[in-house]
Amino acid sequence: MKTQTHFDVIVCGGGPGGIGAALGSRATGARTLLIERYGYLGGGATAMLVNPFMPYITGNKQIIHGVFERLLQALAARRAYGAPNQPTAFDPEAFKIVAERMCLEAGVDLLYHAYLASADTDAEGRISRIHLATKGGLLTLTADIFVDATGDGDLAAMTGCQVETGRPEDGLCQPMTLNFRMAGVDVERMPSRQEFTAMYIAAKERGEISCPRENILFFFSTQPGVIHFNTTRVVKLDATDSWQLTAAEIEARRQVWQLAEFFIKQVPGFENAYLQMTAPQIGVRESRRVLGKYVLTAEDCLETRKFADAIARGCYNIDIHSPTGEGTVIKRIPPGEWYEIPYRSLLPKGPGNLLIGSRCISATHEAHSAIRVMPIVMAIGQAAGVAAGLSVRGNVLPRNLPVLEIQRELLAQGQSFDKPGLDLP
Repeated sequence: MKTQTHFDVIVCGGGPGGIGAALGSRATGARTLLIERYGYLGGGATAMLVNPFMPYITGNKQIIHGVFERLLQALAARRAYGAPNQPTAFDPEAFKIVAERMCLEAGVDLLYHAYLASADTDAEGRISRIHLATKGGLLTLTADIFVDATGDGDLAAMTGCQVETGRPEDGLCQPMTLNFRMAGVDVERMPSRQEFTAMYIAAKERGEISCPRENILFFFSTQPGVIHFNTTRVVKLDATDSWQLTAAEIEARRQVWQLAEFFIKQVPGFENAYLQMTAPQIGVRESRRVLGKYVLTAEDCLETRKFADAIARGCYNIDIHSPTGEGTVIKRIPPGEWYEIPYRSLLPKGPGNLLIGSRCISATHEAHSAIRVMPIVMAIGQAAGVAAGLSVRGNVLPRNLPVLEIQRELLAQGQSFDKPGLDLP
């Protein structure tokens, strides 16, 4: 078994951002360790059961490639991507296997069942070591460069980075949701979303359901007769506090059971259905955001701004689920357009050898609601990993790394983005 304790790059968190970061880093030649608290990769895609992938094509143009596209191809090769009624649905069990194989084949070192416990910084303010809670006790590791792909900005917060939480007026975050699936559904007889929602609202008015969401949101899955629900809503709880996260899990499961009973008793097509599964962990839309050299704004997204230091693209809309109860605010970007994410948003105000490679990059509450989805997060992670690996190769801090070098490496790894003012080959 491995006894190595120092790596060129350590990526904390094995979700979409962490997978992208680890593969991006390793492709530069850096010895890379990917740390994950569960026994499998995927994060939001597996542990939180988020499905399907949100848009990565706008108009007729695919705007996210690189690691994400390779993942799609690997899923499709195993007949685990796409369904007749849901073209971007994927099989989460296949995702675990595909992501793991991609990392292992690339030479990424993996460490499962390891929970980030604390971190130390040196006299120059750089991260000197991290401490992990493992089955064998505390494990101390060191690296030249670290990537925070925890989603919640855990490593950034532990090492003194400036962070924000929630919306400006009260600090409340978007609600958490426990995704779940119903099996044995007669799909041909089930109602439309509009009809389903009308039945749900009527049941709420009769006092049969208590859930602070205004509608029913379901998706078809890759499995026949299995319907995926993104419908529970838990508000006003902090996903970075274990006591509150526990309360959220308990409340969410209460909602799931109540909804499942309602479906079976009252909704056509669900008479012989049953609760197949709930996600291993409640889904977290928003927690900390790590402030960096540039704060991405809603205007940047809605006006589809392009940046000279672009490292990723996105086309998902502003999508804010109410932090207090019912309601969802949608602000759409122009059809066929996309926005870009600047490298500066990955550079935190904190340790110089840290990069942010997940949904908690430097962005406002509104902008975060657009860039938090998995295809975009994987592209952000890949860029962070590339920057980490190139920093090691050049023996420079990420903030001193020429952006042109990052962009060229991303292009070489199959990624794409606009390049305003830059003469790239």
